[in-house]
Amino acid sequence: MASATVGARLWLLIEYPGPWPSHLESLALPGPISELVRRALDRGIRPQLIRRPGRRTRPRDQGLHVLVAYAAGESPWLARGVVAGPDDLDLDALVAGVVPESCILEDEPVFLVCTHAKRNACCARIGLPLARSLAEKLPDRVWETSHVGGDRYAANLVCLPHGIFYGSMSQAAALTAANAYRSGEVILDRYRGRAGIPEPSQAAEHFARVHTGERSVGAVAVESSRSDGDVTEAIVRCGDVRFQVVVEPSAFTPPCGTACAETITTYRLVSLDRLAPVQYATPALT
Repeated sequence: MASATVGARLWLLIEYPGPWPSHLESLALPGPISELVRRALDRGIRPQLIRRPGRRTRPRDQGLHVLVAYAAGESPWLARGVVAGPDDLDLDALVAGVVPESCILEDEPVFLVCTHAKRNACCARIGLPLARSLAEKLPDRVWETSHVGGDRYAANLVCLPHGIFYGSMSQAAALTAANAYRSGEVILDRYRGRAGIPEPSQAAEHFARVHTGERSVGAVAVESSRSDGDVTEAIVRCGDVRFQVVVEPSAFTPPCGTACAETITTYRLVSLDRLAPVQYATPALT
């Protein structure tokens, strides 16, 4: 809960079946891809390398196959394109929330499964069979991807364009989550949160969903929040109802104990109160 990558509201996915470096920021990739990664990072866009499950050979056709996703706001979108080089992809348009001219809007979501062995062996060991299994059920919608954050939660699944994160996924759980997302819903089992918003806000959204049973992707949103020390108070909209949700950090030791050599920080619910609708006075007509 509340562990989706905070700095990921804009996404650039680049198809590259060849060897992935441990860190994309090292730019240890072919020149055009390194340049695209650098430009994305300079603009606050999250770059990811992707490849089809089980495929390790490059596509025969020329150009760079890319997907771009705008995960901010209430109307996220996803687009696909093939560009000759970095100069042919307008990343500034993506930052502005506009589909680049070289791309075409997609009407179906895509699902990313982290299989980045050079970052964490578990991502490949658990993620590879999951990606292949999911791709059999959802052809052309599933990609292996480089590091998405939260290796301890392998296998990780990301649903775009909204940036919905799931962790510790089994093959059956991944298929259930993917089908729910295709229907415009989330499931709370193994739900890590929505990327691009602060972790306390992710926690507040989670507790509001648990309280109301609301599953629609777009029906729940954090409208405002403020922090006082470790305590965060958020106003969360669930459909036409608003709640004041207060959360604070809480730590626990993962099941693998000292093997992970860390303590995981999550959040606990302090209070959740329904807010009365605001009544606006209407002056009497004279």
